[in-house]
Amino acid sequence: MRRITVVNRSPHVVVCRIEPTYRGTGSEYYSVLPSDTETLKLPSFRVGLVLAPQLQAEKAAMFDEAAPTAVDDFAIRVPLSLGAKWIAVPVPEECPWLVYRVKVTKRHHQLLILPRRDLSSFLSEIPDSVSLSCVTLPGTHDTMAFYGWPISQCQSLDTPLAVQLASGIRVLDIRLAIVDNRLIAYHGPYPQRAAFQEILSFIHAFLTADKTKRETVIVSIKQEDFRTVPGEVFSKLVRDEITNGPGGLDMWFLDNRIPLIGEARGKVIMFSRFGGDGEGWENGVEGIGIHPTTWPDSKKDGFTWDCKNTVVRTHDWYNIPSFLSIPEKTQLATEILLPPPIDPPLPSLAITFFSASGFPLAFPPTIARGFGWPKVGLGVEGVNARVVRWLASMLGAADASGRVKDPRIRGWTLADFYADPEPALVPLLVECNFHGRVPGEEGWPAL
Repeated sequence: MRRITVVNRSPHVVVCRIEPTYRGTGSEYYSVLPSDTETLKLPSFRVGLVLAPQLQAEKAAMFDEAAPTAVDDFAIRVPLSLGAKWIAVPVPEECPWLVYRVKVTKRHHQLLILPRRDLSSFLSEIPDSVSLSCVTLPGTHDTMAFYGWPISQCQSLDTPLAVQLASGIRVLDIRLAIVDNRLIAYHGPYPQRAAFQEILSFIHAFLTADKTKRETVIVSIKQEDFRTVPGEVFSKLVRDEITNGPGGLDMWFLDNRIPLIGEARGKVIMFSRFGGDGEGWENGVEGIGIHPTTWPDSKKDGFTWDCKNTVVRTHDWYNIPSFLSIPEKTQLATEILLPPPIDPPLPSLAITFFSASGFPLAFPPTIARGFGWPKVGLGVEGVNARVVRWLASMLGAADASGRVKDPRIRGWTLADFYADPEPALVPLLVECNFHGRVPGEEGWPAL
C-alpha cells in the first residue's frame, strides 16, 4: 500500500479523485479543506490522481452558507509513477493553484497545493508597515553574468533582467568595472556587455509601470576592478551615472538603514559594497544606502553586522571544495532563513547566497543545477533543487491533528540559474511571505 498526503494551502476546497484501477474498482473521492491535509491510501503510485475544485453549490450546501468566489472548473492529473524526488505538477494557465509533489519516502509522497500569485507585483499584497527585514525576497547572484560559461556565467540567457524582475526577483547583485570611463557589468575577469545605464533603464521601467510601481528592488553594487581602479574613482562614477540616469537620485533610497515597505515602494534600495567612507555622497557613509560594516571572504559559518537598529545575519560561503559539499552548502544557506534560536535584542535580517563555486569540480552551473538525472537518482542534485525540496517540506508540514503548520521563513536570497532545473524556486520563496505572520508584530496589522 502507498500513501500520498495532500496539503491544501489554497483558499479553495480541493476534491481528490483516485481513478479506478485495472481491476475494475470504482473511483474514490476525498475533499481537502483549506489549511488542512488528507492522507490517501493507494494500491500503487501507478493509479491516477485527479484534483479539481469542489463545485460551488456543493460547498455552499456543505457549510450552509454563501459560496466563496467561484473557481473555474478544471482538473489536474497528477503523475505519480515517476520516481522523482520532487516535481512541479503541470497545471493549466487558468488554474489558481501551483502544485508540487515531493517524495517523503519510497512509499509516501506529499502533494502541496499553493495559491498562484502574481509574481510581478507580490509586494503590493504586503502592508506598508512591514519592514523589508521581515519579508522573503528572491534575488539573483551576479545578476548580469550571462557570459563566460562555465566559470563566470551565473544566469541563463533565457532570464534577462526584465524577465527576472517580472518573475519576482527583487534583489539584484550588480558587479561593475570601468571601461572607457563608463560602468560595465563584469564578473571577475569576464565582461558581461551590459552598461550600467542599460541596467538602470530596465529597473526604472519596471518601477514606473502601472502594474509594478508599488514594488521595490534592492540593488547591491560591487566593484570588480578594485585591484586596478581606486575606490573613490569608482564611487564617484556610480554617483554620476545614477544622477544622470533615468529617474536620477530621486529613484533611490539612500539611507543607511532597512526601510519599511511603504518607504520603499517605487524605489531602488541601495546596498553599497563599495564607497568606503562615502566621500562624494551627501551625508557620507550614511548616504550610500545599506552599507555593510564587514564582509569576510567566504566565511563558512556566516557572519553578522549591524545596520542601525537591525542585526544582519549573512551567509556567503561561496568557495566550496567540490560538488560533494552541495548538501552542506544547502543546509547552511537555508537554516539561516529560520528565526534565530535566541532572539537578538534588535530586529534581524537574514541575507543568504544559494550560489557557490570552486575550481575544478564546483563551477556555478554545476552547484546550482546539479548534473546527470538527479530526480531519478542518477546524478547529483544541485542547490536549487534541494532548496525547493526544503521549502516544500516546510510549507507542507502539518501537526498531529492534520492542520498545516505556519513556518516563518524570512530573508533576502540570491541564487544562480534561479529558474533551473524548473521555475519553482521563486514561487515558493514568494509564498513564504504569506505564512508565519504574527498579528501586531513586525508591522503586521493586529487582528
